[in-house]
Amino acid sequence: MRTQYLHHLPADWEPVARIFAAFGDRTRQAILLLFEPGERLSIKTSADLLPLSRTAVVHHLRVLEDAGLISPEKQGRDVYYHVELETALEALDRVRAYVQDDLRILAESRAAASPHKKEQGAAL
Repeated sequence: MRTQYLHHLPADWEPVARIFAAFGDRTRQAILLLFEPGERLSIKTSADLLPLSRTAVVHHLRVLEDAGLISPEKQGRDVYYHVELETALEALDRVRAYVQDDLRILAESRAAASPHKKEQGAAL
C-alpha cells in the first residue's frame, strides 16, 4: 500500500489533479469541445453559446485556465482563449506511465510467483 500519498500528492501529480478536476465537469468538457483546431473563442462567444450566466462561464474558463487547458490572449477589451492540447497530452502521458509501470510490476510479480507454483504442483 502506498500510504505516503494519503496527505499529499507528489509535486509532479498536482497538475494532473487540476487537469482531471477540470475535465470532470460536463460544462467544462462542453467548453473544450467548442473549440475547432487552432480556433480562439472570446468570453462573449462562449457565454452566448452556453445556457449559463456570463459569471458562470468566466468561472469555468478560469478553472480550465488554472489547469493549463486553455490560455487567454487579450486583444483590446476582449479576451480570447485557445486550447492547450499539449497540457492534456502531458497529463494523459503521466497517467499512462503510471499504469504501464504498475502493470509491469504486476507482470513481474506474477512471473516470479508462477515458477514457484509449478514446482509445488510437481512435488505433489
